[in-house]
Amino acid sequence: MNLSIVILCWNDRKVISDCLRSIYSGIHSIEFEVIVSDNGSTDGSPEFIRQMFPKVRVIENGANLRFSKGNNVGIEVSTGDYILILNPDTIIHEGSFDRWIEFAGRHPEAGGFGCRVLNPDGSYQSSARPFPTVWRGWLGAFCLGNLSYVSDVFISEEYSQWKGDTERLIDWHSGCCLMVRADLLKKLGGFDEQFQYYYEDVDLCHRIWDAGCSILFTPDVTITHLGGQSTSQRFPIPFELDKHRNRYRYFYKYFGRRGVRHCRRYSLARIRIRQIGYRLVSCVERSDQLRKRLDLYSAAVEWNMRVDPVQLVENGKEPGLSNVA
Repeated sequence: MNLSIVILCWNDRKVISDCLRSIYSGIHSIEFEVIVSDNGSTDGSPEFIRQMFPKVRVIENGANLRFSKGNNVGIEVSTGDYILILNPDTIIHEGSFDRWIEFAGRHPEAGGFGCRVLNPDGSYQSSARPFPTVWRGWLGAFCLGNLSYVSDVFISEEYSQWKGDTERLIDWHSGCCLMVRADLLKKLGGFDEQFQYYYEDVDLCHRIWDAGCSILFTPDVTITHLGGQSTSQRFPIPFELDKHRNRYRYFYKYFGRRGVRHCRRYSLARIRIRQIGYRLVSCVERSDQLRKRLDLYSAAVEWNMRVDPVQLVENGKEPGLSNVA
């Protein structure tokens, strides 16, 4: 078996059909399996998949195990030489995965592989990025990333002057479409389950590099990532706070107590700056989208002001918010 494709599903019936159809119509020369790990969907997704795509192996977890643990269920039962973590709201371009396996075979030094990800309008979606650091966090907070055109010292959240159009080494790749050698991924134990949503892909790529393997990006493999059905858009405030929780867990894991406290400072600065900007915009423009954006920033500021990130990671202590479901 060349490739195991693991797709996590949580009420994704509207989009997963197109994803699976593109897989079965777009792969021609490799042997593959598709494993759908269902996190307790209530929209009939498991039954629909079994009926429409009988070759797919559906595992019903019975509850929402979140991203890392749900994917680990699929990783554990996979049998391919490579394991691809794939979002259900993606469309695979013709022949891409055939080329990807061929590409990986030519690069035994690499343990992980990234690909070109496009938005629905065909524009490039920044899926490959540098690892987060405190310095890069401050650069991003004050919107100084454009200084990277002068010097790489100022690279913050994206690679400057690069739009996924050339092959290159990358620090990490989005978990919307990330391929890893199966023996390496299973040796690493899959995703670290303390990261429930957000930063699980950053952490996994960090561990791939720590294991002595590189991560290689190729523009010859392309997918479209719809993004419109993401959980972060359906439940914006809870998932925004998840982002902050997992950022703190990541910084604690790799930079310790001091690093996670610095992370809190730049996170608050970042939110405050954007909150001020959107409030100024709201003086001349009013929309429901803008109001929701300001509500999100208000909740994020309140939560980050009250949280002790060290206690959050070490003891699970965090503040509650009355306006968060």
